[in-house]
Amino acid sequence: MTTTSWVLLGLTFAFALTDWWATWVGRVSVRYVAKPATLVFLIGVAVTLDPVDSKIRTAMVIGLLLSLAGDVFLMLDEKWFVAGLVSFLLGHIAYIVGLQLAPTSLGWSLVGLAVVVACVAVVGRSVVQTVRKTQPEMVGPVIAYLVVISAMVVSAFGTADPWAIAGASLFYASDATLAWNRFVDQRRFGPLAVMVTYHLGQIGLVAWLV
Repeated sequence: MTTTSWVLLGLTFAFALTDWWATWVGRVSVRYVAKPATLVFLIGVAVTLDPVDSKIRTAMVIGLLLSLAGDVFLMLDEKWFVAGLVSFLLGHIAYIVGLQLAPTSLGWSLVGLAVVVACVAVVGRSVVQTVRKTQPEMVGPVIAYLVVISAMVVSAFGTADPWAIAGASLFYASDATLAWNRFVDQRRFGPLAVMVTYHLGQIGLVAWLV
């Protein structure tokens, strides 16, 4: 980590905390600034740190940029939800590319596969079943997204790196909470849980680059 990276990381946490507070109290106007700003500064961290592999960093930065686009789309009207979904789906593909460029452990990949199979069985299946009943036109996009993010998590486990595994797992938890809260059962703490795990997950993936 460079000095600039540390400063930008501090700003990332400052805006993330602001967004968490705004999410909990319902300050939408504050979120319009804090939510994208968190990713902007985190992208700055990724760009300015000293990575183990510059090619991996490039793929991960592309994923972060697509995540930023997804964040913006999801703050807009409902009609932009699919655009946000597609942005994050493409972002996860970029993450998969970056994670697959690193040395891979078969054993840890199998552990990751077991984790995602369990999560799909417990949460994913219920989400897809509910979507099929209430919004059948969304079944295809939801399943496609579920497959891609699951592949990203397996790829992260395959690196055998604690930062990558923690980051991807938190991202998985964030999207699972978002899907459950949106399609199955809304909970008061849901939006906050989504953002806390999302931001920490993204930070973990960036930390893996060092």
